[in-house]
Amino acid sequence: MNFRVVIPARYGSGRLPGKPLIPLAGRPLIRHVCARAFESLASEVWVATDDERIAAACEGLGVQVAMTSSAHASGTDRIAELAARSGWRETEIVVNLQGDEPLMPPAAINLVAETLAADPDAAMATLACRLRQEQAFHDPHVVKLVTDRAGYALYFSRAPIPWPREAGADLPPEILRHVGLYAYRAGTLEQIATEPVCALERAEGLEQLRALWLGLRIRVAVGIQVPSIAIDTPEDLPRAEVLLREREPGKTPG
Repeated sequence: MNFRVVIPARYGSGRLPGKPLIPLAGRPLIRHVCARAFESLASEVWVATDDERIAAACEGLGVQVAMTSSAHASGTDRIAELAARSGWRETEIVVNLQGDEPLMPPAAINLVAETLAADPDAAMATLACRLRQEQAFHDPHVVKLVTDRAGYALYFSRAPIPWPREAGADLPPEILRHVGLYAYRAGTLEQIATEPVCALERAEGLEQLRALWLGLRIRVAVGIQVPSIAIDTPEDLPRAEVLLREREPGKTPG
């Protein structure tokens, strides 16, 4: 199996402007994310960005950097621009490793690519784990999803889904927490990017809903451990700093 990893990284962010450049454990965030990509089985690692400062932060890593439009609505759109410009074949597999995941396990990157490669009926693949914490179930920063019996995604939401009808009932074992890692075929990227943002995507702020709205099938691999932390809010930074330093004692990762 052959696949590429692309890390979409934009400078503008509603909660954390300049997020890819925020220093963590002695390195900008984007360098830690690149390090996780290089630890996977990817044949190539790219950063697709809209800012020269982010491109400069990637120097010396061996990563390939592509300057892309600042007008993209999502990371998927940014990666689609790169895929089209590079002439990647429609069947080639591309993994979207989001630029705020400095602790994404390399095994998860490999798994999402393998899941898509093994399913010719799927347009995309993503990952999930069982959700057992009541607080996380109600947290809008934790994305939930439901699948059909064959393992294809039915819906993703920041709201608690599926909702237990009986008051006080325990969370059913079928509740899943989404892990925001995606694999696409290059042809799927083109199909998604040529369509405008749909109402569901706009309402939830979840780019994968455009794919579902278009009728594309998303295979979900269930059972991996959720990455320890992504950088979504300022409160995430000190916890990520500790975990990154624990990950490689005596060595600055990234």
